[in-house]
Amino acid sequence: MSTVPESEFHRTFTGRFWSVMSWDQLTAFWPRIDPAAGWYLYALGETPPMVVADAATVTAFIERIDVLLRDDHRESYCGIVYADNLEAPRFIKIYDPNNLGSSCGSSKNPPPPGWVMSLLPPEEIAVKRPAPEGRRRWWRALIGG
Repeated sequence: MSTVPESEFHRTFTGRFWSVMSWDQLTAFWPRIDPAAGWYLYALGETPPMVVADAATVTAFIERIDVLLRDDHRESYCGIVYADNLEAPRFIKIYDPNNLGSSCGSSKNPPPPGWVMSLLPPEEIAVKRPAPEGRRRWWRALIGG
């Protein structure tokens, strides 16, 4: 029985991630991302992008996702942004505050993140239910879709 080897994107997506635990850490984290580095921005439930986002779109995404997270995740901690490397991230998972379940993975079926920022070309990740229409409009307005 032959199996298709896992892609680098899939291995990274299911690999080890570190949480940005505090809001102060999140504030310090965003400037470590070079907007011109070739980021793919992927909202799960949407078609994965085929091209990298330009620096202006990445900058706008970071600014807008930061506001969304702080407005919708009214906790004293962040804990919903994860990166493969907190100092030099190449892959970032951002969980939707309105669909958390157990994002830390302590459940058998944790929810997928709402958004992925990746330097690797993304592949479709199955979601059980699409994002609410308000989130989809937010996303499409951001990426011009």
